[in-house]
Amino acid sequence: MSLQSFIKGWIGETLGAISQKLLLDPKIYFPLNNITLQTANGTTQIDHIIVSKYGIFVIEAKNMGGWIFGDAKSAQWTQSLFGKKYRFQNPLHQNYRHTKALQEFLGVDESKLISLVMFWGECEFKTPMPDNVRCSGYISFIKRYTATLLTDAEVQQFVAAIQSGKMPKGLVKSFETRSAHLASLNQRHSSTTHCPKCASELVVRTVKTGPKAGSEFYGCSGFPKCRYTRPVE
Repeated sequence: MSLQSFIKGWIGETLGAISQKLLLDPKIYFPLNNITLQTANGTTQIDHIIVSKYGIFVIEAKNMGGWIFGDAKSAQWTQSLFGKKYRFQNPLHQNYRHTKALQEFLGVDESKLISLVMFWGECEFKTPMPDNVRCSGYISFIKRYTATLLTDAEVQQFVAAIQSGKMPKGLVKSFETRSAHLASLNQRHSSTTHCPKCASELVVRTVKTGPKAGSEFYGCSGFPKCRYTRPVE
């Protein structure tokens, strides 16, 4: 990860944290920012977690400008900026892993977790996006959820669990945690046994039609919920 990417990511996370602090009732919503958790399949870094009686919001923050092209199923999305195009990982897929990891970490039903991808910066979506991918209306999306899903005791229990289970932060420790997370990412994405998105088992499958018929690829055993694939090297 470049210094520029680190700074852009930090700005996006900071804007989210400020919005939460200013616009959400601190007696109802309990935000935890820049949380790195150790899971059975390596580490996962979550930009924002907001625990409330209305559910647990798992938020991926993006600080990007220009035009954004993507859809729910594509492995990569495209940013068009100043006449140049850049590819980046589908943030919905990225946040799916975060949500899955947090679900397993807390031992909570997936219906209690709400995924949100928030783009900060001067960007414009040029393709239709799912409702939980936004470049505005961050707080209004969260406040839309009004059905009580968790008791006050569960809210406090989950906040305490995340606080105690997170990897250390601080001026020095944060760099150590990030280094450990990047090493974990490299190891996870090179695995031939477990899906880097959801930690389910990978299975070898064979392409049945088309120009690549007969070739083998790794596919997630969680298909169709998880659509991760990678060619067999």
